Amino acid sequence: MFDIERYLNVRSAHGASVGPDGDRIAFLMDTTGVPQVWTLDDPGGWPEQRTFFDDRVTFASWSPERPELIVGRDRGGDERETLYRLDAADGTITDLTRHPEAKHWFGGWDPDGDRFAFVSNRRDEAVFDVYVQDRDAVGDDAVRVHEGEGWLSVGGWSPDGDRLLVTESHSSFDQDVFALDVETGHRRHLTPHEGDVRHLSAEWGPDGENVYLVTDRDGDTLSLSRIDLATGDLSAVEADDPGSEDPLAAADWNVDGVALDQDSRRLAYSRNVDGYTDFRVAELVAPGRIDHFPSPDLPPSVAGGVSFAPDGDRLALTVTRSDDTANVYVVETTTGEVTRWTRASTAGIPRDSFVAPELVRYPSFDGLDVPAFFSLPATDTGHGETPVVVDVHGGPESQRRPSFRRVKQYLLSRGYAVFEPNVRGSTGYGKAYTHLDDVAKRMDAVADLKAGADWLRDHPAVDPDRIAVMGASYGGFMTLAALTEYPDVWAAGVDIVGIANFVTFLENTGDWRRELREAEYGSLDEDRELLESISPIHDVPDVEAPLFVLHGENDPRVPVSEARRIVAEAREAGVPVRELVFEDEGHGFTKLENRIDAYSAIADFLDDHLGD
Repeated sequence: MFDIERYLNVRSAHGASVGPDGDRIAFLMDTTGVPQVWTLDDPGGWPEQRTFFDDRVTFASWSPERPELIVGRDRGGDERETLYRLDAADGTITDLTRHPEAKHWFGGWDPDGDRFAFVSNRRDEAVFDVYVQDRDAVGDDAVRVHEGEGWLSVGGWSPDGDRLLVTESHSSFDQDVFALDVETGHRRHLTPHEGDVRHLSAEWGPDGENVYLVTDRDGDTLSLSRIDLATGDLSAVEADDPGSEDPLAAADWNVDGVALDQDSRRLAYSRNVDGYTDFRVAELVAPGRIDHFPSPDLPPSVAGGVSFAPDGDRLALTVTRSDDTANVYVVETTTGEVTRWTRASTAGIPRDSFVAPELVRYPSFDGLDVPAFFSLPATDTGHGETPVVVDVHGGPESQRRPSFRRVKQYLLSRGYAVFEPNVRGSTGYGKAYTHLDDVAKRMDAVADLKAGADWLRDHPAVDPDRIAVMGASYGGFMTLAALTEYPDVWAAGVDIVGIANFVTFLENTGDWRRELREAEYGSLDEDRELLESISPIHDVPDVEAPLFVLHGENDPRVPVSEARRIVAEAREAGVPVRELVFEDEGHGFTKLENRIDAYSAIADFLDDHLGD
């Protein structure tokens, strides 16, 4: 048996970007304990480390013309991303943005690699503006080309380099896309609509006369669509080979996103099928019509983060699955041939010891079928002896998918089963399912956790007296709510960077996030009484299980005050509680030494309260 430190030393390679020569790939890998930039010239070769920050690097993007990259880095998990230019020839790194108090979200290189775009809240913390900056300019030399009024992101440059695609998010389920003229500042609205409609993953077409994106405007799930800029019409993309298997015709699952290479007219897109990725590559044979290439032979996995080579003949992407860590793969676009380029270390742990889950569904209180991934340890005998950790994802506009998770594999190696439900409110199953927990229906999702525990208690492998609940961020709220609403169900609870009180959370979260969060949870002005009523902080005396609360001092999303309040209330109520706060972390734990401390403590806590 390996200890938690060994499992946390399992590495991942992800976030690939193909260089301008088409042969070199940059990617992020956490060999040093936090993700840094590495490059690789051949599949399976020895990678070269390119950045050496103490803090994580968040992305790396090659210039389309020069041997240089733009990379992002924050400090101590504060999510205030700074942009740097990395010269691949001599290793020099230049701070391009020089506003460490602000966020900077990269929006792509222009076609010639002379300029780049980004959004930032340096003018006003609560809103984002669009900037364009020359590659050799720094700091305030950036030109503000649009003043925003909310949450903006940039989707890339038009082929002629005169326009940017800008997405404005009103909530997680309502976005608008605009074409922004860089010289004049004129912004053309491309997606007028009524109600909540998602418009995501917008990409310029090869001629700059069309925009491709995924949207649920005409249905419950996201579909691949095209906007004709001449007419403004939006229509579904169709396959030019209707006699063959056409994944675009299957409307039961979301299209995750689309990536398009303008010169070769080739595109890649994926569908989220019960959490697994169905990845496809095609070619635009006419505007709005595609012809599929052979499907890449990828394992059952979660795949994404596409970067095309300059000629479009190859693309790189990240592939991860429950029983193998994340790695970079390269797909030959026309043949579907797949080559694994990286071999991220498993820290000496045999790959065949990692456990893949079973996809199950269980009925909730109202008859709703709730999907979940259920993993049993190798030690299970099927005689009701196995303890279970119910691990709840955050979001709530998120989904637990079958990707590799170090702590999960460690718990399985220690004899714990792991149950990962996608309760109502999760994404991936259509917008109707996602809206089942909105505002006044929030506690129905918590009832789904209770129903999951009931299903587990009836399972022949599970010890019904040893079921714990654990979650991070919104999953932390779900953990606290499960403990307060159904106190007799749980043997222990672990709250990681969780929400204890929706009112104080919304009052103290970053100004740039409040409007989007109120769209999901309810507003302080109109729903304060409801928000107070569903906040676990008011029912802590009902908790019967021991509680462990972990947080980061620099958390810009869920302030650390949420952890301090729940701990204080638990101590006053006589609930056994442990607290662990990291001064150099934010919304989660990124540094290896902190992850080791945090999850070693969690493992000990679970052993104390779920052990034999």
